[in-house]
Amino acid sequence: MSANVLLNVNGIEVIYNHVILVLKGVSLQVSEGRIVALLGGNGAGKTTTLRAVSNLLAGERGEVTKGSIELRGERIEKLSTAEMVERGVVQVMEGRHCFAHLTIEENLLTGAYTRKDGKAAVAATLDKVYGYFPRLKQRRGSQAAYTSGGEQQMCAIGRALMANPKMVLLDEPSMGLAPQIVQEVFEIVRDLNTKERVTFLLAEQNTNMALRYADYGYILESGRVVMDGKAAELRENEDVKEFYLGMGGADRKSFRDVKSYKRRKRWLA
Repeated sequence: MSANVLLNVNGIEVIYNHVILVLKGVSLQVSEGRIVALLGGNGAGKTTTLRAVSNLLAGERGEVTKGSIELRGERIEKLSTAEMVERGVVQVMEGRHCFAHLTIEENLLTGAYTRKDGKAAVAATLDKVYGYFPRLKQRRGSQAAYTSGGEQQMCAIGRALMANPKMVLLDEPSMGLAPQIVQEVFEIVRDLNTKERVTFLLAEQNTNMALRYADYGYILESGRVVMDGKAAELRENEDVKEFYLGMGGADRKSFRDVKSYKRRKRWLA
């Protein structure tokens, strides 16, 4: 993961409300042109990690108190979110957060608000987004509030792409979506990565789906990175299979076995 490092997060701690320690020395790297997955259960610290990178913590009364975050070697902890967008880092929030009263196309165009390369370039990007999301083109005149969850997720990703990002931080893209739509969204993410060279750092509870499409993965538990590796290797790891992919452990038949299982899971503590 050392070649062509785009993002380097080094031992960060994050505290909310001056007292609640959420991240406890998280370190990770994202190489340019890769898809990197942050994995773990609810409350593991995935969303907080993304917000630390995009500098959205202040709105939640959170702050990075230790460690460093570098983008192409530049320290970025003190930058505003707008400055992060200018540097090509855009976050797609958990829960989609489309502007309900705007049409799909109006939502997409808000993503180009900071661009300074002219209307023709923005129009070309919009056509490209419609090429990746043909369903959005069909619904471009519809108010976002009256579109499906899958369409809203596609709209949120498309809006991020309108800013011409180098890296997209994608938070829980599968949340609340039907399996078929989840796969469709991940296929588009892979196409964007392959054809447009957009780098993705995605937080996802659906470990199985994330590891199918990611190049590299980090597993978080209780605010710490407890395991990392190439996605293919994590998929074959016996502990990952048991604790995150729902495979294995069929021979456990007693409560004593369950307690043993939980003790063994302390590799994640």
